[in-house]
Amino acid sequence: MRYELRDLAVFKWVMEHPGRGVPYSVRTLAEASGISRSQVGRLVSGELPDLPVHEAHQMSEALGVAVLVLFMPPPSPIEGRVVI
Repeated sequence: MRYELRDLAVFKWVMEHPGRGVPYSVRTLAEASGISRSQVGRLVSGELPDLPVHEAHQMSEALGVAVLVLFMPPPSPIEGRVVI
């Protein structure tokens, strides 16, 4: 299951104004979250629209915000299915 980034502009703002200290660069956020630098870079550039659930939680934890501030869970827990 993957969580979709809600808003790239909000994500970038939180990187610059994290809940836990100094602003993050791609490199420092990768180090703090345990997610690869290339994956963080692709997320920041807008090339990557989502992350696996555990990585979305790691990213949010590193930034000091709740996961739902930055990411949306899928509409259904079953891959490819939409609940109406």
